[in-house]
Amino acid sequence: MSEDRRNATERFITDRLEDPRSAGRPISERARMSQRSLEAYLRAGVRPRWMERLIEIENGTKRERRRLAEAYETLRAECGRDRARFARRWRSIAEAWSFEELNELIRTHNEWYPVERDLPMDLRTRDYVLVNGRSYRRRELDAEWILELFPVSRSGRDPAAPRRTLPRS
Repeated sequence: MSEDRRNATERFITDRLEDPRSAGRPISERARMSQRSLEAYLRAGVRPRWMERLIEIENGTKRERRRLAEAYETLRAECGRDRARFARRWRSIAEAWSFEELNELIRTHNEWYPVERDLPMDLRTRDYVLVNGRSYRRRELDAEWILELFPVSRSGRDPAAPRRTLPRS
């Protein structure tokens, strides 16, 4: 009589993971030969984690754009024609705006995407190859991103910024 030295948790997990009917059988030829590809995952209805994460990043970015647009228009209405006041307050809002959760997701994407997609390396650049001609890396969102998207003046020129003069030729 052999004594099972596993505790209750180990027995429970092992019983759920192993099908006793398949013990000792080799993996089928079909299972070994089936191609593991993005298309196969999608046909099975399972999205890879990198794809889920990209969707979360896109949805989060759209959500932040909507929130920023609302704050921008509210502040513009509140400041009226006082462009300098608007510029000061909008820069202050942009600096204080937090994207921490979304940026953490972006950092995770930038770190794991090439591994999860098994991207090949470009030996010339010593970096992963481009995906559709672009880097796989996503830019983290910050005050600079906000001010590019929603400049302090509609003309795109910041009224509080020093004026640049072009040299005469």
